[in-house]
Amino acid sequence: IWFQPYILLPTGIHGLESVQIWISTPLCVMYLIAILGNCTILFVIKTTSSLHEPQYLFLSMLATTDLGLSLSTLSTVLNVFLLNHREIEFHSCLTQMFFIHTFSCIESTILLAMAFDQFVAIHNPLHYTVILTPARIIQMGLTVVVRTVIVMVPLPILLKRLPFCKDVILSHCYCYHPDVMKLVCGPVRVNMIYGLSLVICSFAIDSMFIFISYTFILKTVLGILKALITCVFHVFTVFIFYVPLIVLALIHRFGKFTSPLLHVTMADLFLVLTPVLNPLVYSLKTKQIRNLLK
Repeated sequence: IWFQPYILLPTGIHGLESVQIWISTPLCVMYLIAILGNCTILFVIKTTSSLHEPQYLFLSMLATTDLGLSLSTLSTVLNVFLLNHREIEFHSCLTQMFFIHTFSCIESTILLAMAFDQFVAIHNPLHYTVILTPARIIQMGLTVVVRTVIVMVPLPILLKRLPFCKDVILSHCYCYHPDVMKLVCGPVRVNMIYGLSLVICSFAIDSMFIFISYTFILKTVLGILKALITCVFHVFTVFIFYVPLIVLALIHRFGKFTSPLLHVTMADLFLVLTPVLNPLVYSLKTKQIRNLLK
């Protein structure tokens, strides 16, 4: 029987339902760190005129994106793990799915812009302020947001037009496009091709250029230990963001026999851990912000 469901049922960690209330405690702490950490970054940058420079404008964009990503999943994650409430209205699910993928894509592009910013600062410091002016950075940010919204709008629209089967149980504690797509009974070839194209054209290409940028940076500063350590931390956070995201996209499409625990682990890594690590790596490793917080 084909129909469009009124509600969908997000899922916690399969097989660990009895201890989900205990898992909710570290999850709450991580969300609290992510929200307070990114809000602190935004407040410090906004109220300190000396930080109104290109690298800190990019950092504020990253903090804003991390806040959006955290808030996009907060309600359903805590509902499932803390309150054991497993219902989400179908259109709310599509809306959440849109914001999750939109903020993820924006974050990917901002990470690329930050890699380019560091490359210019190290490779061509004399022309740094000429190349990356505040007006140009704001224009870049607006372009990224508009472009991402335009390419992500078709995701929920393409899903909404399709009939669903009786199964309304999701594999994750939030609405993720490949996961919702599995519940569809109709032809999903267009959805699969479009979704995979977005992954390749945004995340895969962005990550490739990021690593190319850091390769050039590492070649330039190989003799400077402090800069090398900073780059390692940045590469680590990029690795934590991209690897689970790309693996998750692939196993949803090709990994029919993979463990549900792998699905959940990969999904939670890039949606929960990344907004927690970014304030620590990108701000606490920055001398000016660290001194202001002290």
